[in-house]
Amino acid sequence: MKTIRQILDDKGRDYWHVGPGSTVYEAVRLMADREIGSVLVMEGDVLKGILTERDYARKVVLEGLSSPELPVERIMSTNVLYARPDQSVDECMALMTDKRVRHLPVIEAGAVVGIVSIGDMVKAVIDEQQFIIEQLEQYIAG
Repeated sequence: MKTIRQILDDKGRDYWHVGPGSTVYEAVRLMADREIGSVLVMEGDVLKGILTERDYARKVVLEGLSSPELPVERIMSTNVLYARPDQSVDECMALMTDKRVRHLPVIEAGAVVGIVSIGDMVKAVIDEQQFIIEQLEQYIAG
């Protein structure tokens, strides 16, 4: 099974972030422009939280708040689950499923080195299954 490091090597280590004082509107605009479902909230190199589409829907839309003036720090999730590069896809997929999160920042030596999504996990599982199928087909075919 692939590790998170291998996933990042394949997809890249780029991640998008905003500061805690950025407006929710700015964060949502960034997510829309980049076609992503979350942004990390960073203060310098320090991870302070994560803002997801779910946070926006539940904490802004349903509460009738106004995103153009609302700072991200008021609605971001601060209890951020994360992955380590040496963890397996299976471990992270189990964590994401159990805790019902779709994005995990990847942290190594206290620094953010990337982010993975549930879609990345599913793709890795499918790729591995396809590889096994091809190997079995070759074995059977002789």
